Amino acid sequence: MTGGAPIPPRPRKRFGQHFLHDPNVLRRIVAAIRPAPGDHVVEIGPGLGALTRPLLAAAGALDVVELDRDLLEPLRAHCAGVGALRIHQADALTFNFAALRGDGPLLRVTGNLPYNISTPLLFHLLAQIEHLHDLHFMLQKEVVDRMAAGPGEEAYGRLSVMLQYRCRVEPLFAVGPGAFRPPPKVWSAVVRLVPRETSPVAVWNEQRFTEVVRLAFAQRRKTLRNSLHGVLDAAQIRAAGVDPGVRPETLGLEAFAALSESMATADHAAPG
Repeated sequence: MTGGAPIPPRPRKRFGQHFLHDPNVLRRIVAAIRPAPGDHVVEIGPGLGALTRPLLAAAGALDVVELDRDLLEPLRAHCAGVGALRIHQADALTFNFAALRGDGPLLRVTGNLPYNISTPLLFHLLAQIEHLHDLHFMLQKEVVDRMAAGPGEEAYGRLSVMLQYRCRVEPLFAVGPGAFRPPPKVWSAVVRLVPRETSPVAVWNEQRFTEVVRLAFAQRRKTLRNSLHGVLDAAQIRAAGVDPGVRPETLGLEAFAALSESMATADHAAPG
């Protein structure tokens, strides 16, 4: 075949690729981010560059993290002459965002995240949250519902608690399957995460907080008496001001903070 524009790579199922192409949705995302010259913007999974190009035009420079080697040259060609595009061929799940920031401004992270890695990627970013200014993501709507859910809601779980402890979670708007190629089988949504300067609850031992939340939701249909068995007994749970007979999805951040404090106290009291 000779002449004409190069055929863009096909989306790869193993990478969970669904390329965003709807210009109205793209405009809404850029308007939500409001990138400006001097911002250190990082896009995860730029794909064919539909969002990359307007972000680059607004910010003047952009870092992108892309795993699929076949997309790198089409991405460079699509963004040629627009600004300084820095491509990192890497897995976002192991990428060192702290090192990318260095001693520069906080990172503004965005992307249309593959559904199959969205939750582990969010936890990976949480571990580097002190280097991030804000995050804007397109995700499966079900995941955004989980991120924003409150106690007592069906979608509420470990992801809700850990994100809301670290960030303000702001769902922005829903996006239908037709905005993507190929269309996914589910709706998507755009969400904004803004790291908190001050936590909404006092947590004295963050390692224990993380552990108690993980254990509580590992078997979410069980009561705390059962799910925390081995680390806290019923009396210690009551001492935290929490009913050992309730399920974890009924508890707010304050209760998990109190349980983590009881857990840390129990550690210090243990013999040996």
